Amino acid sequence: MNEITGILDAVHGGDPKAAEQLLPVVYDELRRLAAWRLANEKPGQTLEATALVHEAYLRLVGKEDPQWNGRRHFFGAASEAMRRILVENARRKKRLKHGGGLERVDVNAVDIPCPMPDEDLLAMDEALDRLAEVDPRAAEVVKLCFFVGLTQEQVARQLDVSVATVERVWSFARAWLFRELQKSRGPQA
Repeated sequence: MNEITGILDAVHGGDPKAAEQLLPVVYDELRRLAAWRLANEKPGQTLEATALVHEAYLRLVGKEDPQWNGRRHFFGAASEAMRRILVENARRKKRLKHGGGLERVDVNAVDIPCPMPDEDLLAMDEALDRLAEVDPRAAEVVKLCFFVGLTQEQVARQLDVSVATVERVWSFARAWLFRELQKSRGPQA
């Protein structure tokens, strides 16, 4: 952890070689998180974990002056970058020119249920933005648990809070998001 924090401080200080040192140190953890997230996507996903990690990393270090306040902030920014990439990909696939409402089906995975359709992912993204306005910590917990795949214990370590706090915040966030998603779907027939 100290190595990552030191490299992040050097990046913040303007050291051009520090960004090159960062990727090898965080790559395995970012790849594991990306692989977990993509495993929960529906079959036919065109992104691979490696591509997701590289795209997220480029977005993180491509900023003019990245200002990360340590490991927690960096991985929070990485989870947000992965979330945005997945949402952008879902929006792109919904466009008519990319197949619109057609569903890609992998013949080898027909018996596996689809975890989350693109419409639900987009509705979740919008609801998560609204949650961030109400309770930023709850939104961060959702990103780390749902989009990155961390356990509640890992989230507690990342946010430097107790597991009980994460459990309370996670419980609130799930209930809040469920209510918001139900409102966005409207009355059921």
